[in-house]
Amino acid sequence: MSGMSDVRLTLHSQELEAEQAMSMSARHRWNLFWRHRHTRKALLSLTPEQLRDVGLTAEQARHEGLKPFWRG
Repeated sequence: MSGMSDVRLTLHSQELEAEQAMSMSARHRWNLFWRHRHTRKALLSLTPEQLRDVGLTAEQARHEGLKPFWRG
């Protein structure tokens, strides 16, 4: 094998690592979006007693619960 094939293997390895990092990033974002959606929906269903336990007013819970899932 020539030195050129070693360079190609190195570059291919770097490309695979970059793709994997991008994929993990996309998965992380998707999981974060899903968690936002789930927790915001749950906020909208809390009783006044539960809201008091977590230290939120009904208005604060409604404001947060109605945010789109893609907003942080």
